[in-house]
Amino acid sequence: MTITDANALLRPKPFLSSVMQIEPQWIDYNGHLNMAYYNVMFDRAIDQLWLELGIGPTYMKERHGSTFTAECHVRYLREIHLGDPVQIWVYLLGADEKRLHTFEELRHATDGWLSATSENMTVHVDMAVRKTAPFPPDIRARIDAVLRAHAVLSRPEGIGRSVVMPVR
Repeated sequence: MTITDANALLRPKPFLSSVMQIEPQWIDYNGHLNMAYYNVMFDRAIDQLWLELGIGPTYMKERHGSTFTAECHVRYLREIHLGDPVQIWVYLLGADEKRLHTFEELRHATDGWLSATSENMTVHVDMAVRKTAPFPPDIRARIDAVLRAHAVLSRPEGIGRSVVMPVR
């Protein structure tokens, strides 16, 4: 999806990142993708969505606004290895005047199986003062339109999970 296909973002389906390849230096001594690089790929996918929403690097340069991740919860469900093509599905779950709640699924791009999820709370920041600030009205309207499109989707399994020891 590119920014030139403005209507694609408003369809009732998750945002799909471009297909990504695992880089050789990301493989750890266990022979699989190191946990840190899952976050790199999740972040790259979010950057693609932010471009579509109009809050990418140009927005920061011209309007002095950006986003910061305030909270992140990653679940590692199945190993990814060198050579595995991956794609990230992003669901916009919620938004208010300053925050975006997203849920991402890292999937094998050809076979479709789920490797990892990442649930995030992102805040909008006025970069002139480096404090949270409301989204401008035009950006908020775009976010709300995507939120309405995603509201009809089935909510993915794993939203709201916390880290706890199992009860015996």
